[in-house]
Amino acid sequence: MAVACERFFIHTETTNVEIRCLVSIFVGDKAIVLSKIIIIGSAYPLRGGGLTTYNERLARELIKEGDQVKIYTFSLQYPDFLFPGKTQYAQGPPPEDLDIVVRINSINPINWIKVGKEIKNEKADIILVRYWLPFMAPSLGTILNIAKKAPSKVIAITDNVIPHERRPGDTLLTKYFLKAVDACICMSESVLADLKNLTKLPSKLVTHPLYDNFGVKHEKSEALRKLGLPEGKFVFLFFGFIRKYKGLELLIEAFERLDPVSNNCILLIAGEYYAGEKELSQKIAQSRFKDQIYEHTHFIEDEEVGWYFSASDAVVQPYLHATQSGVTPLAYHFEIPMMVTNVGALPEMVPQDIGIVTEPTVDDILEGLKKMLQFDKQTFNKRIKEEKSKYDWSRMTAAIKSFLLI
Repeated sequence: MAVACERFFIHTETTNVEIRCLVSIFVGDKAIVLSKIIIIGSAYPLRGGGLTTYNERLARELIKEGDQVKIYTFSLQYPDFLFPGKTQYAQGPPPEDLDIVVRINSINPINWIKVGKEIKNEKADIILVRYWLPFMAPSLGTILNIAKKAPSKVIAITDNVIPHERRPGDTLLTKYFLKAVDACICMSESVLADLKNLTKLPSKLVTHPLYDNFGVKHEKSEALRKLGLPEGKFVFLFFGFIRKYKGLELLIEAFERLDPVSNNCILLIAGEYYAGEKELSQKIAQSRFKDQIYEHTHFIEDEEVGWYFSASDAVVQPYLHATQSGVTPLAYHFEIPMMVTNVGALPEMVPQDIGIVTEPTVDDILEGLKKMLQFDKQTFNKRIKEEKSKYDWSRMTAAIKSFLLI
């Protein structure tokens, strides 16, 4: 596949005004010209996190390739009583380099019709929509059924087809959403398999690209001082929103059995509680190794992320079940070895020499922690740079644009 970019201008006596940017994609002897892509999904003013970070980073990649990109995001994503965190909204200023329209109300059907008509009038070549939760199916499905009459090619990036925490009606809601879609992109084999059980839509598997927008890696000693952590310790990092399926309870039990004092290590828990705060906080408080466990259980802002990974020697994902994870691309970016459980797509990005794969049990996680203490960092440092090249954002954008041939 080859990509050629051309820019067109209107020239007047006083100014040059760029009115369009076209990207030609050549597949064999066929050429497709793109001019406008709309992304529907989380973005500012919703605070950073996996979805928001991903959508904004993808928009920047498409813009870099010459596309005209606009993001339609939520004025209301979740009713407050359904949102497990403290706030849904970012504190900082909006990104100046992105065109973000704050418009979608996830629980207002009249709004869905209005937004659908508005996006329809945009006459986009591609409507790219994120799907991660059946709760969003009615709003997104309705908007897309109206908007695609432009016509536009509707492509869904399906983070989850069957959610981690299932509820009655999930499958029916997802099928409603999929009826408005022309093609799907999945980021794990497990999601692709789930998708094929529900639909015959064209689909592609593209591994989650690396998050490379969190700055450079800091010196470990500097990061430890920044976070108020002791020096001279091996730091295990659990990072991200804390939910029951992520297995933090198993990790705490395994960490206690590791005898962290003798092994001179600490466990750093960084992320906001979305479930289980009372039980896990009590478990840590009662642990005889509570002084070796550091709880930074608040929302980690984008500018803080680099400090946590820079302070760590190993990232641990003890998940009970999963599809893919945005934590793995962060570990890749900051070049930190990983220990993951053998669930979903987690092992797919952790080949030998990059990390360790265990089963989601206390005994296996304990053995994994022991192996991480002896991990071959010299070999890792060579291999990680080779592996990182496989997860470029251009692979995702090429997959998206290839669906225009269908």
